[in-house]
This record gives sequence, structure tokens and C-alpha cells, in this order.
Amino acid sequence: MNIQPGFLTLAQLREIHAGSEQLSIDPSATAGIRASAQLVQQAAQGGAAVYGVNTGFGKLANQRIAQTDLDTLQLNLLRSHAVGVGEPMPERVVRLVLLLKAASLARGFSGVRESVIDMLLALYNKGMTPVIPCQGSVGASGDLAPLAHLCLPLVGEGEVFYGGERMAAAVALKKPRLSRYGSRPRKGWR
Repeated sequence: MNIQPGFLTLAQLREIHAGSEQLSIDPSATAGIRASAQLVQQAAQGGAAVYGVNTGFGKLANQRIAQTDLDTLQLNLLRSHAVGVGEPMPERVVRLVLLLKAASLARGFSGVRESVIDMLLALYNKGMTPVIPCQGSVGASGDLAPLAHLCLPLVGEGEVFYGGERMAAAVALKKPRLSRYGSRPRKGWR
């Protein structure tokens, strides 16, 4: 099924939830995704401090991060927010979360590169479902911990359900020949 970002209907979500369709993002979204990602890359490489791109977070917002440490900043942010506990969310629910996050990011307002969206959809299309605990979160939006767990497999960390088994994402990514995604500066994982 071809997904047009910003135009998903409840009927489409029900159809996706009930089946196992292969999903793709409509090519019309590509230009916006790339333009947004380019803005973030320019900010990361520029001289101005940009919150969360080349600075610390919260009380450390005034702390500038060295260009050589920007990948580490993003990876550590992801790891530090993966703090959920409890039973995993149902796989069918998490699969919808994968779709919705990919469709949301594909609207071109988040500054993530196209490859992040492609990897989220690759997980979906290969039947690989991130393990997201049902409890716990960080931040006012209440979704930072679940989203961190959702995205850990993109960097080869965390756990997934694959082929009816729960396993380390690093192991599962080798099975369908998916490669982990390397982190680079961007406007967070949201």
C-alpha cells in the first residue's frame, strides 16, 4: 500500500491493522523530506547553536557539542530515553506505531533523513516489530520512551519480535539482511 503522508484515513489504518500489506511512502513526499533534512544538516555544521542538534538538552542547552561528538549525542539521547518497563505492547499495535511514525516523519517537518523513514518501513515490511514496554515515559509529550524503544533497532540495539520470537535487534537485523542505521545529527527521533 502506498502511503500519502498527511492523508492516512481510518479505513486505511483498519485495513493495515487487519492485514500484512507491504507499505511504501508516496514519492511525492521525497522533496520535502530531503529539504527538511538538509536544513538540519546545515544547522549541525553551522556556527550557530541549535538546540538538540549541536547543543545539549534541558539544563545543558547552552552547552555546545563538538562536531566530532554529534553522532554520540544522538545515540546517547536515544539510549537514555529507552526506559520503559513492563509487558511489551501488542505487536499489531507497535506495527501501527511504526507506520504512523514513518508517515509522520515523511511529512517533511522533522528534519530526519529519508533513510530513517525507509528503515522504519523496512522493519515493518520484513515483519520485524520493535519491543516497546507498556509503561514508562519521559517528557511532556509522554511518548519519548516508547519512541526510543521503537527506534533502538534502527541502530542495532534493543529487541524485536521476528518470526514469532523475541530477540536482540542486532541478531534479527542479520536475518533479513537489513543493516543498522548509523546516527547522525538531526532534530531528534520524534
